[in-house]
Amino acid sequence: MAGDRGKFGVVRILLWGAVVVLLALPAIAMQFTDEVNWTASDFVFAAFMFGGTGLLLELTVRSSPNWSYRGGVAAALAAAFLLIWVNGAVGIIGDEDNPLNGIYLAEIMIALVGALFARFRAQGMALAMAAAGIAQAAIGCYALIAGWGANEPPGAFGVLMINGFFAALWLLSAGLFRNAARK
Repeated sequence: MAGDRGKFGVVRILLWGAVVVLLALPAIAMQFTDEVNWTASDFVFAAFMFGGTGLLLELTVRSSPNWSYRGGVAAALAAAFLLIWVNGAVGIIGDEDNPLNGIYLAEIMIALVGALFARFRAQGMALAMAAAGIAQAAIGCYALIAGWGANEPPGAFGVLMINGFFAALWLLSAGLFRNAARK
């Protein structure tokens, strides 16, 4: 694992540098266009999201030499991060102000509570992420049947596809954790 740390030195610098660049982009864009209008709280929220996700990923890399486990964490963090980001920015069902979008916090809570109950062990993490993936798919199917977002962008089929994408991320995470548990 000591060799891993040396290999990850450059990657760590690049990843944390990317966080800084991603936070700087809106500030730069605001100088040239009125289309980007972030407030101080937007920057704080983005810094918390990027920093928290990066920190959790870095802690995982430091604590586990298992590449499947690391990948499972990365996929789960990507799913949670993107669910929060997309919902906050534009929403999945209609726009970001649609109260139905609040249901997506359940996905993150399923994964988080499951991870805590599993004590972050690979086998339990696989079950928790599978549960989140199945719940995500169920929400997508229910949204289609109930007609949620059918008359607003991205439309019923778009809502189903977006939910399918997130379900696939959660299930990818579950598969990676399952693989890690076998080793």
